[in-house]
Amino acid sequence: MSQRRGSDQQPQPQRRILRTQTAGNLGEAMMDSEVVPSSLVEIAPILRVANEVEASNPRVAYLCRFYAFEKAHRLDPTSSGRGVRQFKTALLQRLERENGTTLAGRSKSDAREIQNFYQHYYKKYIQALQNAADKADRAQLTKAYQTAAVLFEVLKAVNQTEAVEVADEILEAHTKVAEKTQIYVPYNILPLDPDSQNQAIMRYPEIQSTVSTLRNTRGLPWPKGHKKKIDEDILDWLQAMFGFQKDNVANQREHLILLLANVHLRQFPKPDQQPKLDDRALTEVMKKLFKNYKKWCKYLGRKSSLWLPTIQQEVQQRKLLYMGLYLLIWGEAANLRFMPECLCYIYHHMAFELYGMLAGNVSPMTGEHIKPAYGGEEEAFLWKVVKPIYDTIAKEARRSKDGKSKHSQWRNYDDLNEYFWSVDCFRLGWPMRADADFFCQPIEEIRVDKDDEKKPVTGDRWIGKINFVEIRSFCHIFRSFDRMWSFYILCLQAMIIIGWNGSGKLSSIFDGDVFMKVLSIFITAAILKLAQAVVDIVLSWKARRSMSFYVKLRYILKAVSAAGWVVILPITYAYSLKNPAGFAQTIKSWFGNSPSSPSLFVTAILVYLAPNMLSVLLFLFPFIRRFLERSNNKILMLIMWWSQPRLYVGRGMHESSISLFKYTTFWILLIASKLAFSYFVEIKPLVGPTKAAMQVHVRTFQWHEFFPQAKNNIGVVIALWAPIVLVYFMDTQIWYAIFSTIFGGIYGAFRRLGEIRTLGMLRSRFQSLPGAFNACLIPVEKNEKTKKKGLKATFSRKFDEVTTNKEKEEAKFAQMWNKIISSFREEDLISNREMDLLLVPYWADRDLDLIQWPPFLLASKIPIALDMAKDSNGRDRELKKRLNSDNYMHRAVQECYASFKIIINVLVLGEGEKEVINEIFSKVDEHIREDNLLTELNMSALPSLYEQCVELIECLLANKKEDKDRVVIVLLNMLEVVTRDIMEDDVPSLLDSSHGGSYGKNEGMTPLDQQFHFFGSLRFPVYPETEAWKEKIRRLHLLLTVKESAMDVPSNLEAIRRISFFSNSLFMDMPSAPKVRNMLSFSVLTPYYSEDVLFSINGLEKPNEDGVSILFYLQKIFPDEWMNFLERVNCSSEEELRASEELEEELRLWASYRGQTLTKTVRGMMCYRKALELQAFLDMAKDEELMKGYKAAELNSEEQSKSETSLWAQCQAVSDMKFTYVVSCQQYGTHKRSGDARAKDILRLMTTYPSLRVAYIDEVEETSKDKTKKTVQKVYYSALAKAAAPTKSIDSSETVQTLDQVIYRIKLPGPAILGGGKPENQNHAIIFTRGEGLQTIDMNQDNYMEESLKMRNLLQEFLKKHDGVRYPTILGVREHIFTGSVSSLAWFMSNQETSFVTIGQRLLAHPLKVRFHYGHPDVFDRLFHLTRGGVSKASKVINLSEDIFAGFNSTLREGNVTHHEYIQVGKGRDVGLNQISLFEAKIANGNGEQTLSRDIYRLGHRFDFFRMLSCYVTTIGFYFSTLLTVLTVYVFLYGRLYLILSGLEKGLSTQPAIRDNKPLQVALASQSFVQIGFLMALPMMMEIGLERGFRNALSDFILMQLQLAAVFFTFSLGTKTHYYGRTLLHGGAEYRGTGRGFVVFHAKFAENYRLYSRSHFVKGLELMILLLVYHILGNSYRGVVAFLLITVSIWFMVGTWLFAPFLFNPSGFEWQKIIDDWTDWNKWISNRGGIGVPPEKSWESWWEKEQQHLLYSGKRGIIVEILLSLRFFIYQYGLVYHLSFTKSTQNFLVYGASWVVIIFMLLLVKGMSVGRRRFSANFQLLFRMIKGLVFISFITIFIILIAIPHMTFKDILLCILAFMPTGWGLLLIAQACKPLMQRGGIWESIKTLARGYEIVMGLLLFTPVAFLAWFPFVSEFQTRMLFNQAFSRGLQISRILGGQRKEKDRSSKSKE
Repeated sequence: MSQRRGSDQQPQPQRRILRTQTAGNLGEAMMDSEVVPSSLVEIAPILRVANEVEASNPRVAYLCRFYAFEKAHRLDPTSSGRGVRQFKTALLQRLERENGTTLAGRSKSDAREIQNFYQHYYKKYIQALQNAADKADRAQLTKAYQTAAVLFEVLKAVNQTEAVEVADEILEAHTKVAEKTQIYVPYNILPLDPDSQNQAIMRYPEIQSTVSTLRNTRGLPWPKGHKKKIDEDILDWLQAMFGFQKDNVANQREHLILLLANVHLRQFPKPDQQPKLDDRALTEVMKKLFKNYKKWCKYLGRKSSLWLPTIQQEVQQRKLLYMGLYLLIWGEAANLRFMPECLCYIYHHMAFELYGMLAGNVSPMTGEHIKPAYGGEEEAFLWKVVKPIYDTIAKEARRSKDGKSKHSQWRNYDDLNEYFWSVDCFRLGWPMRADADFFCQPIEEIRVDKDDEKKPVTGDRWIGKINFVEIRSFCHIFRSFDRMWSFYILCLQAMIIIGWNGSGKLSSIFDGDVFMKVLSIFITAAILKLAQAVVDIVLSWKARRSMSFYVKLRYILKAVSAAGWVVILPITYAYSLKNPAGFAQTIKSWFGNSPSSPSLFVTAILVYLAPNMLSVLLFLFPFIRRFLERSNNKILMLIMWWSQPRLYVGRGMHESSISLFKYTTFWILLIASKLAFSYFVEIKPLVGPTKAAMQVHVRTFQWHEFFPQAKNNIGVVIALWAPIVLVYFMDTQIWYAIFSTIFGGIYGAFRRLGEIRTLGMLRSRFQSLPGAFNACLIPVEKNEKTKKKGLKATFSRKFDEVTTNKEKEEAKFAQMWNKIISSFREEDLISNREMDLLLVPYWADRDLDLIQWPPFLLASKIPIALDMAKDSNGRDRELKKRLNSDNYMHRAVQECYASFKIIINVLVLGEGEKEVINEIFSKVDEHIREDNLLTELNMSALPSLYEQCVELIECLLANKKEDKDRVVIVLLNMLEVVTRDIMEDDVPSLLDSSHGGSYGKNEGMTPLDQQFHFFGSLRFPVYPETEAWKEKIRRLHLLLTVKESAMDVPSNLEAIRRISFFSNSLFMDMPSAPKVRNMLSFSVLTPYYSEDVLFSINGLEKPNEDGVSILFYLQKIFPDEWMNFLERVNCSSEEELRASEELEEELRLWASYRGQTLTKTVRGMMCYRKALELQAFLDMAKDEELMKGYKAAELNSEEQSKSETSLWAQCQAVSDMKFTYVVSCQQYGTHKRSGDARAKDILRLMTTYPSLRVAYIDEVEETSKDKTKKTVQKVYYSALAKAAAPTKSIDSSETVQTLDQVIYRIKLPGPAILGGGKPENQNHAIIFTRGEGLQTIDMNQDNYMEESLKMRNLLQEFLKKHDGVRYPTILGVREHIFTGSVSSLAWFMSNQETSFVTIGQRLLAHPLKVRFHYGHPDVFDRLFHLTRGGVSKASKVINLSEDIFAGFNSTLREGNVTHHEYIQVGKGRDVGLNQISLFEAKIANGNGEQTLSRDIYRLGHRFDFFRMLSCYVTTIGFYFSTLLTVLTVYVFLYGRLYLILSGLEKGLSTQPAIRDNKPLQVALASQSFVQIGFLMALPMMMEIGLERGFRNALSDFILMQLQLAAVFFTFSLGTKTHYYGRTLLHGGAEYRGTGRGFVVFHAKFAENYRLYSRSHFVKGLELMILLLVYHILGNSYRGVVAFLLITVSIWFMVGTWLFAPFLFNPSGFEWQKIIDDWTDWNKWISNRGGIGVPPEKSWESWWEKEQQHLLYSGKRGIIVEILLSLRFFIYQYGLVYHLSFTKSTQNFLVYGASWVVIIFMLLLVKGMSVGRRRFSANFQLLFRMIKGLVFISFITIFIILIAIPHMTFKDILLCILAFMPTGWGLLLIAQACKPLMQRGGIWESIKTLARGYEIVMGLLLFTPVAFLAWFPFVSEFQTRMLFNQAFSRGLQISRILGGQRKEKDRSSKSKE
């Protein structure tokens, strides 16, 4: 290919540069102006200019490069920067090469050459463009000025070298250039320089008024010696006084202007044209910006610093100063933006200083005017205010040791921010004290930083955590949701008491004794309260230093009062019983046996419950609760203080009474069902069997029983009840799944989901579509009435059909509909033919007085109507009935007739002919009016007329001059048919006409010349042929000729889904659309790190190991889209496509739009902009422009954009004001400098979409100013770039290069990434976003044109109070998962995900009111979140799921999250099992961290009871329940193991509790429900049923089961459990990148083993051993069905956990792959580890890494780990007594002997390994003999055991089952105590033992897989099951092709 391209390029010398840019090697490419080391950044512009002038003057380019080289040498003389030496060398090499060639070409000296060139450039560019006003020319001019400035710099240097004077005219020109270069800087949206006032966006009066108000600097005291600039404004003054950065000021100036102008535009229609900013707009923005600040001041009891002057004129200026100051602080605060109250603190002091300066206050000390504490020199704010706080954050982040440290050892963002929640923060002072406690590090920390100067350790110690300590413990689950657990425990106790006593009927509670016993639950309640108080104190211990006295007092009082009740309640209870037993009797004996009095206990309970009565009252009246929590009244604060500690967040979060009623009803129903089920099905039936089992006394045990005298068989009771109790705590989740399905379904139906879900439904409702379009998407004119709301509207929601006279509405519908259809065509979802059938005419036809429907509705109607008419034979009533029954046929006939009339009238010019024709038409019209057309005219002749018509239309389509004669004949034929055959009787009237003499009834032929004379003058060819005319002819041709019906248009499934969802959404309830100028403005922000931007051709063609390339794969999965693509680029085959370079680019795009690439996301989000331009056009267009249509405006956009007043320019301007898109490409700067292809692709995106902005973090090396030190320091900038105007070559119009230009560069205090990568990336770029809404979009999302049209409706939701309390702060949007088609796994995942983002979130938002933010397409209220810590939280590890914390934060700070289903965004998900598992592991880790977080704790405590339940069930409760599900299986099996091994099962075998235990079966059935994914499946089925019909839902469900969905869900259960549990115990949560490619490759066995060994395989094997023991020794109830069912479900789980990864692995059962995997696994397991050996390469490295979390786990974690490992010793203890030769004895010595055996084995293994190291070299023979002896003695012992005590095969099996787990338990304990083992020197032996275990496990897993792979059909079956048919076909085809490909390769080589 490279040869081919090279040959094309010989004739064009200037193209060569492009090739060097794209080449990736050193040398030439290093010279590309972008690939410059960061310390030489300043020479990049010179190199850019060199590239620009190269084509027109190579010598000047050489001089520029030479100058760049000199400058590089000056900048970094010692080449100390990274990559500088290589760069200089490469540049020098190039200069040496170019010097010779360019010298030959020059005619004058260098100085003259460059002077001439400079003058030529100045004339040609700058003078020519100077007067231009429009946008494009201004961009070129800006560029020209910059180039001229660089050229002058080079010119000066050359002249100095040659000692030549610079000519005066050049100097004169340069002064002008220098002046203009200052003004013409690259701008973002608003060009604020004086020359750009005519640009469309600057002509908006609102913008002009804002700018002029900002420039009012009257009365501001400028500092001494300040140089005035033109157009100075308030922000310049703030910069001069406080030392902000220049670019920050420029950025925030634009931000503030756009914000105010937009609010002004939206709210207040222009009262008059004079530019004056409306006060109300100012006040509104100010209220939003400062709401949090004012709240903070009030909370801390300080006066706010916002003081407004009394003089009205100054108020606006003062408000702008306050707002400007806040935005400037925020814009430069870097990582401090995550700490909103810290910003409040800084602002509080700076605003106070601002006030002091404006009031002219004088300092009492110096007598001078007050100056800001930190002065106003350059960058003062950054270095003196931001840097010290930033350094503290950075030090704390370092102490987290990359998230490995315990949370309690370092302060995260939340801790540092919450320091500012107490009045103590003012001790920091202003200027801030360097020794304040806030900045202090712990003592050991200060010693570590040796490189800093030794600071004396003064001031306070490290203040530690603030308000909350995140400690790894399961206690958090109880602590955060204590009310829920207490409720469940008390209910359980009450139910057991009722079941145990009396008849067990529920009514027995009214029996006195039972009632008294039930009341004992209050004692339990008191104990739980005490537990909660103690847990609180223990977990908050490390935050004690920062706690206020009142909080500590409250903790202590809570504990004391709880302890008091724990004493009081049992005593009063003991005295209330008539005849107390046991413990109550003992209490009585302590306190004296006075008579019993029940009333005492009841009184105590009433006193105990008194506070709860109050809270119930407050629960019922949420508005009182809100008032109390928000109030700062001392008495009220005291009352509230007892109920919960006063915090800055989490106050007043309660919803309105209506919402409260809704979610309370939901939960009361759910809890009632749950408790009833638990009582009647699980608890009550178990009571009887338990009582019976307790009465049997078992004498004989089968093992050494330590407590043979124990009463009541307590062990049995625990084994019976434990699984049931666990299920009782877990099954809320099951009930929630059921209820959420029912309620979600009902809500969905009420929201009118799925009313249009097929093409048939769309057709039937298409007539009301234009009406719906206009009702929803077209703004209401002032005089029209708005639409109705309410219940009736929900049920009916009819839209009037568009009446024909509303031309404008029809035109607007046509523009929008066509835009959607053409976007389908651009995305290759439909073919050209389908597009023609779907389009509505763009150009409304004034003469046609009827609505023109899209041809796909009318297709084939005319031919059918003709047939019907032909066969009617005068049965006209029947024909009429049939015509009228099909409305569209009726319309088609009408339209064809009307169009014909018009066409004939256009064609025929002759007067006489016209008269005849008009006469005929008027006759027909008359028949139509009188309704006797069918009886009067002869219909059977219609087909011949039809043929002539078609011929005429075909001639008109071609419109060629030579067809004129043919047209005349056709017209005559038509006339003849009409007059002769159709109008049989009516011809006489024609004969009377002046022309009819020789025509008509006489039978002879008319002479030729006369006939010719008839249609003599025709307008043919039709000229001018307008677009509208062409369209009319095309449409008529379609209507007449499409014979087959268009029932299947569009045929693409995605197109059908999108068009039906969109049509359906128009009938849903959405706010009416405002005009574009009145809508809320918004931004979209996408964080991007280093994923694919655009697939490369090589990447697309590279085959994987199966020989399948991505391109081949895509062609197979999207065959129709591939054909449509070929049709769009006019190619018949792939070969033809490859022939041209432009089309190869198209191919890359086509593939990238089908992957998860940045290109796809950007294209999708830029739909917003296209939609806004179209909507702005429809809003602003006058009638005639509207009738011409948007397409016409788009077609003329080039010439229109030149004039800034044109409609097109205005549309662009208003779109700019309303929408910005920022992609935060964190690494773009680095990629650009290293010449990475991704940077080039991002640049291509910027040029394709000029309004796209790219924010990136620029790391620049700067050599230190101090010449003595040769250090290079890194400086970090937050930069925003856009595409620069393309560089045209000077003498030709060809584009040389298109580059980016930096708009803003804001210096950061240090590296931006201190916490989580994504939130930090979002945070650095958020300052470049604009507007009032902010949509956060991830890299794996997509958007659609038709959905973008509804964005302005969605944004209106911000202005509605949902349920009456507060405005929304986050608008939730539904997603469509577009990766479902890749494989069956992807399909399960996308179904699961879809049900969560639709039915799940619908219910969370309404009625439950606990929807948070789950990631992506949600729209944030930008100003609300700017002032409250941003759109995500960024602390390392604890905020691993950064997104949901934004939702928590929003809710806690009195926000409101809603969910809207009339708009959707596309989203990609992971597609292979390993990716899905990594994703689920990440989410489970994240949930583990959430469990520990302060946010969940606060929500759990500050929500009311029912909302707290919702919060639990939908966040961490789901994961905890999953954990309980797995735990249930363990508890059940270990309980059984205990019963079997101890012999209790045998002893109790007659008892029904053991034999046929119904409740246990129910409990385990519940468990298996969860296990096989039932919780997921229910809502999923409901949602599919709602949206695609319940038949589809059922068939999908069956298909999923056939494709093994249950296996997948059971497997993912294991993933969730493992990672959630491990995170809570030991930590180790980390971000796991899952990759977003197409995963269709085979994962190696070793890779699967590494990934799943600990999470699934080990647990699976443990369960398998348990089951085996159960089957071998348990003989109680073999036959019972239940036994089978129970064990089948657990065996299923075992099988799944062990073999699912191989089952879902592509080509997992191919023999060749299996062999490769085996060798790979062997290599991996035997490789030695060591430093630098990655885990993928060696088992040792992997093993060490796998237990890393234990190192950081802390003592508690290690102890828990050791305790859990003890379970593996039970097997040995129990099983050694069950061997055939130990059955007779239960002596403890048997157990002792078994340990002797184990120790002997271990010593033997150790001895062998030592021997191998010591002897194998020198004493080879001796060592071999020892090995032989050992082997022989083993065999001997074995034989003796079989011979004497008759050891059986069962015994051997039991020995293995007994000793293997013991070894594993020992290993686990050794790993937990690794430091001890290493000191003891036995770590290596442990490693050897561990390797042995891994090899055995590997073999156990590998053998069955290999066995199955032996049969070829298994592999076929697996492929069929795993991938959709397309891909399996692809696999087969690819193998055949593979063979052919090799043949081809051979033949091509031989040719060469």
